[in-house]
Amino acid sequence: MKKRLILFTCLAVFLSQCKKKESQAAESTTTTAEKEKPPFSWRNATVYFLLTDRFNNGDKANDVNFNRTSKAATLRGFEGGDIKGVTQKIKDGYFDDLGITAIWLTPVVEQVHGKTDEGTGATYGYHGYWAKDWTALDPNFGTEQDLEEMIETAHQHGIRVLLDVVMNHTGPVTDKDPVWPKSWVREDPICSYKGYETTVSCTLVENLPDIHTESNTIVELPEALKQKWQKEGRLEQEMKELDEFFKTTGYPRAARFYIIKWLTDYVRKYGVDGFRVDTAKHTEAGIWAELKKEAAKAFEDWKKQNPAKQLDDNSFFMVAEVYGFGAGGSHLYDYGDRKVDFFANGFESLINFGFKYDARRSYDSLFVKYDTVLHGGTLEGLNVLNYLSSHDDGDPFDKTRQYRLDAGTKLLLSSGAAQVYYGDETARPLVIEGAQGDANLRSFMNWEQYEKDSVAKSTFEHWSKLSRFRRDHIAVGDGRHKKLQDAPYVFSRSYAKDNYNDQVLVALNAPSGNKSISAFDVFQNGVQVKDYYSGQTATVTEGKISLNSPYSIVLLAAK
Repeated sequence: MKKRLILFTCLAVFLSQCKKKESQAAESTTTTAEKEKPPFSWRNATVYFLLTDRFNNGDKANDVNFNRTSKAATLRGFEGGDIKGVTQKIKDGYFDDLGITAIWLTPVVEQVHGKTDEGTGATYGYHGYWAKDWTALDPNFGTEQDLEEMIETAHQHGIRVLLDVVMNHTGPVTDKDPVWPKSWVREDPICSYKGYETTVSCTLVENLPDIHTESNTIVELPEALKQKWQKEGRLEQEMKELDEFFKTTGYPRAARFYIIKWLTDYVRKYGVDGFRVDTAKHTEAGIWAELKKEAAKAFEDWKKQNPAKQLDDNSFFMVAEVYGFGAGGSHLYDYGDRKVDFFANGFESLINFGFKYDARRSYDSLFVKYDTVLHGGTLEGLNVLNYLSSHDDGDPFDKTRQYRLDAGTKLLLSSGAAQVYYGDETARPLVIEGAQGDANLRSFMNWEQYEKDSVAKSTFEHWSKLSRFRRDHIAVGDGRHKKLQDAPYVFSRSYAKDNYNDQVLVALNAPSGNKSISAFDVFQNGVQVKDYYSGQTATVTEGKISLNSPYSIVLLAAK
């Protein structure tokens, strides 16, 4: 009996110790998993750029406002897309499936109420770049409550939000939208782009009044704006906020500082993660440093007020459209008679207008160039946002979508941030019957084609596999590139910073079916790896990784 009691006691102690060890192991695994979560880097970001009006209609009740009912030219009127539509797709998991880490929306501030009638017919401010009132959202896009929900929903999915902002011009003058006072804007001359002054101190095009961003002269608010606020019942509040802003900052009541206040309000209120700045080279570069200073303060204020909602410790981010800038040469922008460093004036990144040309290179030539430029080259410590198609580039890399898969491979496996223009991932057409100019690039998102068409589906499948691999492995966009083999083309990327290490191995143009990829010095024998393209797993044996998939792409990382 005594022996039996001792046996049961020992067994109980043993089971207790096992449970304790299991608990410790589970805790250790959780802790390790948390430590192994890849840090976010804007160099490795996959940014989804969409036209708010052309992506998804989440609320048909807001499709028509301000009596914008005149017949517009093809794709030059409002088509119903809105902020709620973006939120809906975030909730549906569309961006998660696509591996997106940031969403860039076109401007959502209130647009001119009227239309222009030049060339091809009526055009409304559907695109968001014709501001009438920076302090309000255009009801066609939605409400501030919609914006707040969209940003919060994006953050819950680990996705950052970039708002597109315009500071250098108002919307055009129409029969419903009078010109702003001369103290605020110039209406001539039109830019001739023959040097710095003829690019900066001028209007981009006819009837697009240019803000006096260079001036420190105190200006009064436009009477029309004050009357608008009065009718909307918010004049007193807006004036009170302006008084507080200028008192706190000490800035003169110059035109640009009003706009800086209005833009950074969205950051302070809703936690916008960054700005994409429109037409940055058409103003004095120093104003962007001023915007960045106030936006960064606003972002920190939001994080202090919302500690549970912030994604991490990353600071406010700004990327500029400096039209014509391309990675590879100097990091300075050359106006012809003056060179300007936009990176020293508030920007971590510039849009790379040269990538669509570089994408015509071989894989290795392309990847080596961007690795060299970003690591020890002219953009050491800086960043670029690579793209292949956009809302106003009439000569995209693949206008007819013949190279839809190769485009995704080159964009998403290159070093630096990647911009996916809405519909790149579903082969949305970029040539539309009846459309003129950039309207061709701005058709409504091809959701029906995505649901039913095999081409759209296969394109999405390809882009999403690459992008999810990129999202999960910081080495893809922010690691060092190393070619390992010519045929099939095999390369590695390695990242080591702040006690975080990441390595990946990629094979392109590999044989379909059975394939054996050398692990080189990337993965040791016995390591289990996952192919993010086929979903298969394998164990490194005798320095080799054996797979059997119908694909010519292999995306490997330790499991």
